[in-house]
Amino acid sequence: MVSIVETPRDGFQGLSHPIDTKKKIEYINLLLKCGFHTVEVGSFVSPKVIPQMADTAEVIEGLDYANTKSKIAVLVATESGGRQAMTFQQIDQVFFPFSTSPSFLKKNINQSLDQAEHTIDQLQAMCVNNNKQLIVYLSMAFGEAYGDDWSIELLIDWVSRLIEKGLNIFPLSDILGEATPDIIYKVFRSLISKFPDVEFGLHLHSTDYQRMEKVDAAYKAGVRRFDTVINGLGGCPQTGKELVGNLPLQSFLSFCETNNIATAIDMNSLAKASEFPIVS
Repeated sequence: MVSIVETPRDGFQGLSHPIDTKKKIEYINLLLKCGFHTVEVGSFVSPKVIPQMADTAEVIEGLDYANTKSKIAVLVATESGGRQAMTFQQIDQVFFPFSTSPSFLKKNINQSLDQAEHTIDQLQAMCVNNNKQLIVYLSMAFGEAYGDDWSIELLIDWVSRLIEKGLNIFPLSDILGEATPDIIYKVFRSLISKFPDVEFGLHLHSTDYQRMEKVDAAYKAGVRRFDTVINGLGGCPQTGKELVGNLPLQSFLSFCETNNIATAIDMNSLAKASEFPIVS
């Protein structure tokens, strides 16, 4: 069994045109019926930077939680964003986009390594006090594109520090879609061997080239948590490079079917969500 984290937030943020709030709510309500482990419904970030997320509070208030087992997640990048998230009882998990790359951290959330670690400490305290779970993403986890130091040993050091803060779920991101299957396998195998009680996930930005080979490498290394977006929409607009889409849910489900991997997805509900004209 794999856990699938559907991330419409990541899909929406790369679109150039605004999506009507009522349409977002209708679409995410369909996702909540599909059986995803988690649905990332929005983010509390500056609307000047990511205008698509300006209505996250309205979206959360408008969702129907009556018939879903999915956890509800939002992304935050600052303490103030965390404080906003704490006001919503509906939110189960808070995602924070960390990176061992100082250059990418500056581009993505305008923080240094020390500032980001301080933010993590503050967010973890908030989550503990408000019965929520903080999940720290390790972006640029499979190599470096900005001239900063990178190594598996550096990842291990940071994971150790974050575990000491009480964290135990770490999705690793290939933001630029440049990682090879070999390095994905090597990184995950090293981390999972070192921290067998910690949950690692894959947040893959990718083109068609070697996409499923990368998924296969992560699975064979022991990963059982995968982030997806229906139709592969989105990507990170803060890289300063060309936008690379997310792992398409349909491709991942085909991989699971081919390899006899169980999922909790309700295919009838998924068909309705997949047909919804969210980008038209």
